[in-house]
Amino acid sequence: MTPPAKEKIIVALDVPDAAAAGKLATALGDAAVWVKIGLQLFTAEGPDIVRTMKDRGYKVFLDLKFHDIPNTARAAVHSAGKLGADMTTIHLSGGQRMIREAVEAAADSPLLVLGVTVLTSFNEAELRGIGVNKTPAEQVENLVALGTSVGLRGVVCSPHEISILRARFGRELTIVTPGVRPAGAAANDQQRVMTPGDAIKAGASYLVIGRPITGAASPREALLRIADAMEGNASSFP
Repeated sequence: MTPPAKEKIIVALDVPDAAAAGKLATALGDAAVWVKIGLQLFTAEGPDIVRTMKDRGYKVFLDLKFHDIPNTARAAVHSAGKLGADMTTIHLSGGQRMIREAVEAAADSPLLVLGVTVLTSFNEAELRGIGVNKTPAEQVENLVALGTSVGLRGVVCSPHEISILRARFGRELTIVTPGVRPAGAAANDQQRVMTPGDAIKAGASYLVIGRPITGAASPREALLRIADAMEGNASSFP
């Protein structure tokens, strides 16, 4: 049975504190299934904000993008699992040993470790600026190959790399996609964007959507409108 489209949407709680997150969660109600807690909110409120969102019944994507020596990354992922996060992130540029340690840290828990590839704010010129002489798509594919070689089962990439990854790595790979904007919405600081329907059609597993939902007069209605627009591509859901 195909899951409802709203189960594929992760609402980014990119807000400054628990009060703002709570207000947004109340506005979303049961329309949201997943929420993302990133660096801003976690740094302000710490682990309690994860527990609060879990208590509200949400699945939590803890997006802290761990990137450190292998032992530290392993410990951080282990802590994320104990906290109750459902998904968390590491930077694949941390290298094979770090990726392996992070994956092993979650092996005995439901936590899914996602490897961050190339940030959606990057373009080819910015990659060259940090010494990477590849296109974003080439670098994404390179990093995903590195991660999957040591057991990684999920990645984060822009919607423009989804079809490339599906062709090479198949349907089993979980692909979480930021850089998603409904038609007519501002791209803001994102460089490589796509509409929700097109991202799902390309093969995204989950879409991370922030301002088009959280900045709307009614976040609940905005989320449901986006979900309705995605339903026409339900057969594409991985």
